Amino acid sequence: MKLRIDLNCDMGESFGAWKMGNDEAIMPYVTSANIACGFHAGDPATMRKTVALAIKHGVALGAHPGLPDLQGFGRRNMAITDQEAYDMMVVQIGALAGVAASQGAKLRHVKAHGQLYNMSVKNEGLARALAQATYDVDPNLVFFGLAASKMLDIAASVGCKVASEVFGDRSYMPDGTLCPRNLPGAMITDVDVSIKQVLQMVQTGTLTANDGSIVKLRADTLCVHGDQPGAVAFAKAIREALQREGIEVGV
Repeated sequence: MKLRIDLNCDMGESFGAWKMGNDEAIMPYVTSANIACGFHAGDPATMRKTVALAIKHGVALGAHPGLPDLQGFGRRNMAITDQEAYDMMVVQIGALAGVAASQGAKLRHVKAHGQLYNMSVKNEGLARALAQATYDVDPNLVFFGLAASKMLDIAASVGCKVASEVFGDRSYMPDGTLCPRNLPGAMITDVDVSIKQVLQMVQTGTLTANDGSIVKLRADTLCVHGDQPGAVAFAKAIREALQREGIEVGV
């Protein structure tokens, strides 16, 4: 059976006059776009333009809902209830679905952003709220969750279609969670190191944690962060490396 991986990227994270990332340059190299919905980043015009850009390149559309924290870019802890998480997910997914519908398109997936994602990896009630909101908006949406986490099992139990997500530009802890961004080496900045990790995850179903231990996982979709320096070069190099290995890149 031929290996296949979806290549996703967080996009549409500019806000007003503030520009984040280079969506135009990176879009040709990815197959799924996680588009910010206005809470942690993005605004109505940016959402519209990013949806149009993804459609132009044949890239699958996904909602990227986050915490209501523009200043902190959704990467700071916030005390929220499960109900609050559910409500903010419904509003953000619904908003992007409306933008997509206005251009004759539909959303394919949902991926929570930043700290909302990380919090739900360790908080089962929060994970269930995110998954239930996704399912209630549209049961056909694919729920992206961290590989080898309970987040995926919980989403599946709610009824969601799920995709096990791995990261090409982040290092991992021994329990399979992402290294906190404030730790040295949390972001992988060497493209060759990133490619080595990506190929290990896709081809062997394992990764090497930051202490050298081996973690087993499934890789359905691979994330490259659009806001990191060199994101375009990373996406291009990773896609080319996957294709050289005979691995199909697509949803």
